[in-house]
Amino acid sequence: VRLQVQNVEKPLYRGTFHCFQSIIKQESAFGLYKGIGSPMMGLTFINALVFGVQGNTLRALGKDTPLNQFLAGSAAGAIQCIICCPMELAKTRMQLQGTGEYKLKMKNYKNSLDCLIKIYRKEGLRGINRGMVSTFIRETPSFGFYFLTYDCMTRYLGCEAEDSYVIPKLLFSGGMSGIVSWLSTYPMDVIKSRLQADGVGGVTQYKGILDCVRKSYHDEGWRVFTRGLTSTLLRAFPVNAATFATVTVFLMYMRSEDNLHECEPGPVIQQPSSL
Repeated sequence: VRLQVQNVEKPLYRGTFHCFQSIIKQESAFGLYKGIGSPMMGLTFINALVFGVQGNTLRALGKDTPLNQFLAGSAAGAIQCIICCPMELAKTRMQLQGTGEYKLKMKNYKNSLDCLIKIYRKEGLRGINRGMVSTFIRETPSFGFYFLTYDCMTRYLGCEAEDSYVIPKLLFSGGMSGIVSWLSTYPMDVIKSRLQADGVGGVTQYKGILDCVRKSYHDEGWRVFTRGLTSTLLRAFPVNAATFATVTVFLMYMRSEDNLHECEPGPVIQQPSSL
């Protein structure tokens, strides 16, 4: 977020690792965890919603085909925007609060919930849903590629419940799914971050998505749409590896009659094998 929204004329960070070092040096290790309250509150519901909608949509479509995997994932991505957008708005505002300060001189928000409450009081529902359209444009195809990639990877690697290497295979498949999904719509994530950060400090720069795209490109060139990509991909692999592997193993366990010895095909994450 900090790399995505920093002023190009007076940049604070040269890159991912310089940003990481600067935050620790200037704000202590706790600076790396600013805004953590928002994801902790929302991610449980988001993942439950995503995997539930994806599974039910895939069942409704009937056939387990690559196209249906993409459509089911896209449907899940679109619906979870309801929670994702306000959550990321609070996270973005909290992460930008007190940039470069060891002790905050002026604290606008006590925590993520306080942040959303204050935005709501000042701007109403429209305020806490700032960036909803850009979030929707980012998440819908992104989750389509997310589930499609996972399906293709597990098929290619031949993930079987009896395979002694099934966990590493699931971790690798999940990690690659995360990377592909982020790469597919990353430029829109930059725009979303800029729109949600707009107005911090009292100055509004952008009228909307197209205006943000135009001004960002005019001021910084095409590279602006890749800002923060390295840190995003470094995060994406382990996070999504853990997410997909955990969900898949849990479903395998719950469907088995004898702790994975008799795994039957289940309705939520459709696989060609015993997964």
